[in-house]
Amino acid sequence: MLFLPLLIPWLAAIPLVLLDGRRKGVAWLAVGALAAHLAALAVLAVRVFAAGPQEAVTGEWPPGVGIVVRADALGMVFALLSSGVLLAALVHETVAGIEGRRFPAFVVFMAAGLTGLFLARDVFNFYVFFEVAMISAYALSTYGGQAREAGAAFVFAVVNLLGSFLFLLAVAGIYHQTGTLAMDGVTTGLATAAPNAALLIAVLVLVAFSVKLGLFPFHPWLPAVYIGARPAVAAILAGALANIGSYGVLRFGADVLPAQLRAGSVALVVLGSASIVYGAVQAIGRREAAEVLAYSTIGQVGYVFVAVGIGGAVGLAAAVLYAVVNGLNKALLFLSIDLRGWLVGAAFAVGAFSVVGVPPAAGFLGKVAMFQAGVEIGSVALVALIFLGGALSFLYMFQLYQSDFWAGTREVGRSAPRTRVVALALAVLVLGLGAWPEPLLAVSRDAAAALEGTRP
Repeated sequence: MLFLPLLIPWLAAIPLVLLDGRRKGVAWLAVGALAAHLAALAVLAVRVFAAGPQEAVTGEWPPGVGIVVRADALGMVFALLSSGVLLAALVHETVAGIEGRRFPAFVVFMAAGLTGLFLARDVFNFYVFFEVAMISAYALSTYGGQAREAGAAFVFAVVNLLGSFLFLLAVAGIYHQTGTLAMDGVTTGLATAAPNAALLIAVLVLVAFSVKLGLFPFHPWLPAVYIGARPAVAAILAGALANIGSYGVLRFGADVLPAQLRAGSVALVVLGSASIVYGAVQAIGRREAAEVLAYSTIGQVGYVFVAVGIGGAVGLAAAVLYAVVNGLNKALLFLSIDLRGWLVGAAFAVGAFSVVGVPPAAGFLGKVAMFQAGVEIGSVALVALIFLGGALSFLYMFQLYQSDFWAGTREVGRSAPRTRVVALALAVLVLGLGAWPEPLLAVSRDAAAALEGTRP
């Protein structure tokens, strides 16, 4: 079961590349592969949450020779989230009518890259799977073939190649300082390495993942890409690919580089706070739906950085919880912006309420977790920041809903009416997680515990 979630997308993506994804049968074949992939992840997740982390080495090679695969609570949370968002986006586009021959194949390839990344237990293979996911994202960002998509893809490729280069420099520095790329060995090796070298490595990792997330001030590429991309692609980028940044900051910050995280915790909180305010203020001044959601994304990822900077069981659990909820929110909202009708309006309202943090939407749980983290450290400023961020997000989401659904000024996209089912399903999921929060809260606590090493 540990290798099945990795094998399914790889075995499916290779033949899909040779087929025409514009044909309904081929597209639904890709949907079936992703559904099987998600089911395999769910079975593995049940084992992980029940019995603790699962680990194996490919080909029964000795550790250090074969690829070490390890499924723990943190990796499973992000793998399930990303796979679910990819499946929703692919179904949305399949029902609407796929226009790109390779679109289904690249979505499945991204699932393979992201799953491998979340299960990798050494830095080199993390980087390899990281690049598989990024190459798929570059290809997907050109989907549509128009000048707007091509321009967005060029910006996305150039800026994110810079982020990949910085991370590769960090990988080289890690090996130079520790002589190993196994994550457990890296933590031990950097503890005795030169402090300045270890700090420089941590800064490179932080900047690389900040670029992937679109955190302020590393954000300039994000609005252009999200605005230029098709809604399904934007949902993939915001709800699945951006999880690389959230997961990377959590995994490398709290697990691999814990001492450096503690030393830079204030910087993380400051950067996250600035991103929250900047993204919200910019979103208020925009009128096009894709622009508003793009700047909202910049603001929302700031909460993850603030929570990671706070650290501890409460802060890390809040970071995981907020990352999951934000991924679902953005997938729901982006998949709704090319549709109309009162059902879609209701689904969009659920996503908007979730972004603001209004119960019973799941976003309420994220805001409560952030409040708890602020109270835990006795920070009045942080509590005030959460209130301010919520108020600003209410303002821009209300403006967007009013102009697009009440006034009816939105332009109708090309999507078929049946794609409303995907938006409605995501809205029900967001409401369900808010109404029955115990499972999501439990897995968030388990993921934080895995980072702190409190589970076997």
